[in-house]
Amino acid sequence: MLTTAVLTWGFALTAGLLAAETTDPQKAAVTRLEDVDADYALQGEYTGRINGCYGCQTVGLQVVAGGNGEFQALLYPGGLPGNGYYGASKTTLTGQRDDQGVHLTADGWRVRLQTGLAATVSSSNGAVLGYLQPIRRYSLTEGARPPANAQVLFDGTDTGLLKDVKISPEGFLQIGAETIHPVQDFQLHGEFKTPYMPYARGQARGNSGFYVQRRYEVQVLDSFGMEPAVNEVASLYKFKAPDMNMSFPPLVWQTYDIHFTAARFNDQGERTAKARITVWHNGVVVQNQVELENKTGGGRPEGPEPLPILLQNHGNPVEFRNIWIVDTTPTAGTTCATATTSCCSVRRSVLRKCR
Repeated sequence: MLTTAVLTWGFALTAGLLAAETTDPQKAAVTRLEDVDADYALQGEYTGRINGCYGCQTVGLQVVAGGNGEFQALLYPGGLPGNGYYGASKTTLTGQRDDQGVHLTADGWRVRLQTGLAATVSSSNGAVLGYLQPIRRYSLTEGARPPANAQVLFDGTDTGLLKDVKISPEGFLQIGAETIHPVQDFQLHGEFKTPYMPYARGQARGNSGFYVQRRYEVQVLDSFGMEPAVNEVASLYKFKAPDMNMSFPPLVWQTYDIHFTAARFNDQGERTAKARITVWHNGVVVQNQVELENKTGGGRPEGPEPLPILLQNHGNPVEFRNIWIVDTTPTAGTTCATATTSCCSVRRSVLRKCR
C-alpha cells in the first residue's frame, strides 16, 4: 500500500545547475537548486526489483552525499520507507564518486550510480542483479488546504498571526517565527524544506524544530538516509524516536501534520493528564498518541498556562510554507466525548485529510 505519492525522476536539472559550486562548500547551506554541486544529482531515492540475498523482490535505496564526492546509502528490503519497506534489516553501503559515477559497496553488494540513469545493482562477483530507477516522492498532504475554521499562520505573506516574521524573496518563511497567540489543543499543518549541507553532520545538518507550546520539540533535521533516533527528524527531541524515518532528501518540500492535546492541571497546579501528540511526517504516522512525560530538550517547563509555537532558530536556513492551525480546545463544559460539532467534527475531518 502506497502511503506517499511517487513520481519518476529523470534529473531534469540542467548541466549548469549541477556543476554550480559554492564559494565555501564546507560551510555553505545551499537553499536553491541553482547552487547545488555535482553530487546532488546522484543523491536521492531509487527503487526497483532485484535478485539476490533478499530474493526476487522490490528494494529501495536512499543515497546521501557526504561532501568531497563521498556517499553513503541504505538498501531497504521491500521498498522505501512508507512505500513497501517492512522493517527487515537494512544494508549500509559506502562509496566515492569518480569519472564513471559513484560505486557503492557492502558485503555481497555493489551499486553503480550515474547521473540520469538507473542504479545498477550487482553481486560481489559482478553479476548484475537488477536496476533501480531514480524517483522523487512527495507527501500526500503537501499543499493541504486549510478548512474553514482554520487560522492561516503563513501563506507566503505576513498574516499578522506570527511575530519575528522574515520572508525570503521566494516567499518562504524563515526560522525564528513564533505564533502571536498561545496554543492549547490543536491540529497543525506545516511544510518545511531543509537546506543541502553535504559537509555537515548530525545536529549541524538542517536543524530546526516545531516547538509546541515552546515546551515540546518536534525535531526538524536533514535526516535523509539515516536510522530513526531521538535527535533525528520527527523525533520528540531526546524523548522518543519516530517509528519510521520518512525523510525526503534536502531541498524537497516535506510535511508535518501535528495533533496535540495539552497537559491538564488542577487548581493547585498539579498535572492531572499528560500532554499527547500525534505526528504525521510526509503523510505517514510516525508518533502515535504519544504521552509526553515532561518538556523535551531545552523546552520551557510544563505548566497550566498555554504558550506559543516557535519555529526554532538553530542557525540553519530551513524554510517553511503553508502553515495553518485548527483550535480543538473544548469549550467550557464541553469534551470531545459529548460535543456534536466543535472539536470532534473538526478532528475527524482533518484526520481524513491527513491520512
